[in-house]
Amino acid sequence: MKILVLNGSPKKENSDTMHITRAFLEGMKEAEPQKISIIDVIDKHIEYCKGCFTCKRNGGTCIYDDDMKSILEQMLSSDLLLFSFPLYCYGMPAPLKALMDRTMPLSSMAMKKSGDRYQHVGQADYSHLKYLMICGCGFPNSKQNFEPAAAQFGLMFPNNKTIITVPESPMFNAPEAAQVTAPRLELIKQAGKQYAKAGSIDPELLSLICSPMIPEDMYSSICNSTG
Repeated sequence: MKILVLNGSPKKENSDTMHITRAFLEGMKEAEPQKISIIDVIDKHIEYCKGCFTCKRNGGTCIYDDDMKSILEQMLSSDLLLFSFPLYCYGMPAPLKALMDRTMPLSSMAMKKSGDRYQHVGQADYSHLKYLMICGCGFPNSKQNFEPAAAQFGLMFPNNKTIITVPESPMFNAPEAAQVTAPRLELIKQAGKQYAKAGSIDPELLSLICSPMIPEDMYSSICNSTG
């Protein structure tokens, strides 16, 4: 499988969430060979979409000549797009949001109805793509935290999507927390293996991965004492 990782964290490889992503990819590679490319979005020159819709009227060519042109080409030539990012204000970091906005050239001005909603008709073939969102946050649990980011991802990519959300993710960057983070990373590797083999993750395993690693009150107490 050809995998394109879009790392939305400004911390790049030191991102808390990238610990999760790397474990998942390790599991996938253990299941079968993978071709993996990683883009640190913060390092790319991506202009903000100005909503002129030129790309939708002229076959997908944007008015900006920046890094987004090659990124779109890489996206379309991949089998799996893996969006790895920390939760910022209940959504994705600004550089990654700018990238998402600039995917407009993939669709046309024409619309079609799908269920109760309308969607733009594609002017590129991306029916082969699968989509994976891995998002970590610093809150003690997942309640009323990840929902906006997950909803946006689901609307952007309504088909072939998998979403992994992990609370207490700063612990992955704390060596003293290895007693609880190491077992969680093993579960994430197991999920990667399942995904590589079946294209899906067992719901019970996913629920375990997305649960707190230590009691919520203990985690919040530690954060408050070090803040």
